Amino acid sequence: MSEQVPVLQARGLVKRYGKVTAIDGADFDLLPGEILAVVGDNGAGKSSLIKALSGAVVPDDGEIMVDGEPVRFSGPLDARRHGIETVYQDLALAPAQDIATNVFLGRERRRSGPLGSVFRLLDAKGMRAEAARILGELDIKIKSMTQAVETLSGGQRQGIAVARAAAFGSRVVIMDEPTAALGVAESAKVLDLIQRIRDRGLPVVLISHNMPHVFEIADRVHVHRLGRRVGVVSPRERTMNEVVGLITGALTLSDDGELVEVYR
Repeated sequence: MSEQVPVLQARGLVKRYGKVTAIDGADFDLLPGEILAVVGDNGAGKSSLIKALSGAVVPDDGEIMVDGEPVRFSGPLDARRHGIETVYQDLALAPAQDIATNVFLGRERRRSGPLGSVFRLLDAKGMRAEAARILGELDIKIKSMTQAVETLSGGQRQGIAVARAAAFGSRVVIMDEPTAALGVAESAKVLDLIQRIRDRGLPVVLISHNMPHVFEIADRVHVHRLGRRVGVVSPRERTMNEVVGLITGALTLSDDGELVEVYR
């Protein structure tokens, strides 16, 4: 059986801000069709790593690869062109606009013929129909595509942002703390949505501090500490306490994959 080529990969990424090193030779591997959780303490460099992978930050050194081919992102649009979509904590939604408008935000479709090319009129009916189809495929229940986003619950808003990413992300969807501001019931719906995206064949990177959520849906867990990857473990083979030990530095992984206690 041949080894899988990572969909998204990084080797030796470095990013400095003056005297502060946010990414310190970090590696990263996302395999096809998996949910990869990225965990680490505050200040571990998770956000900087994800920003580099999504084009929001240009690394000072190192290499990023998509499907095994080296790429260089000068901005988020470059990452999008390679099929990488990111859902940040602020969701980047327009609250006063309707659902269909938010799904196509920045990618609006114009009507065919002179009405679109000359008068630049938008295809509102077509976008509403396509938005309804996308949300229906992901089992996101919304009454009307003309409903303003500001009238939705927190979980529904998260669902709209995730649906937009899933609609336009052809290779990877990255989610930054998608359940951070949600209650138990809405968090469960978002976790189910993430699994549905994975089941459609689209790999997901999940950045989260919520260890029970990570262990519920992640296929693998990337542990980040002091600006670099310190290990990748399976939630089926390791406990939450062991992962926390890697996060805090109380434990380390040996070359043969065994956990070793660090004596201070």
